[in-house]
Amino acid sequence: MKHSERRMNLVERLLMIVGLLLITICTAAYVDRKLVSRLEITKFHGGKSALLETLSKDQPSASFKIDFSFWSKNRISAYEQSLTTYVNLPMAILRIERVKLEAPVLEGTDELTLNRGLGHIAGTGLPGEEGNIGIAGHRDGFFRVLKDVGRGDTIELLRLERKDIYIVDQIELVSPEDISVLRPRSAPSLTLVTCYPFYFIGSAPQRFIVHASRVSPNMDSSEIQREQYGIIKPRMN
Repeated sequence: MKHSERRMNLVERLLMIVGLLLITICTAAYVDRKLVSRLEITKFHGGKSALLETLSKDQPSASFKIDFSFWSKNRISAYEQSLTTYVNLPMAILRIERVKLEAPVLEGTDELTLNRGLGHIAGTGLPGEEGNIGIAGHRDGFFRVLKDVGRGDTIELLRLERKDIYIVDQIELVSPEDISVLRPRSAPSLTLVTCYPFYFIGSAPQRFIVHASRVSPNMDSSEIQREQYGIIKPRMN
């Protein structure tokens, strides 16, 4: 009898020790997760503050003021839904003042990315590099205003450490399979890609391409305005 009681007591002690160990492990994991989350949040807000501080040098208000007047209802809904999901900090900010476009450029072209902002096309040049930077956007969202872009329009690409200025020099329509538009050009350039026609119902049959060449950052506004390029602009729908 006493032997059985001693065995039972031993089992209870072992179970208690195991229980305490599990509680300790769970508590440590919880604290670690909280610390990591806090560090990530701090890093995110720190980077965001630095980005906004850079942008504020170029305009009084650095916050994004999205004009939804040209957006489709479905795209507005998709954008709002995307706000519930964390995305990485933008790699740049794209701005076309004449059509009142200002949007974050994120890495990739998946659905979440393009609902949240513009997407850098994998395999093309990176912002700040010498190649051809490809940026995609939805035709019923951020890039619907491309229908009003014209010859000599200025496009700004802002990063933490610099601002690059591009001048639109060509607009063309291509098939979805034509990726030659993303090849490096003779000068550092920017290529914007969206579906076409802009108000087409269903899967759009073409791609609307805006090409722009980088100009010297030392040029003043009057010099930029004097830059003239040949342009082929299709009729908008």
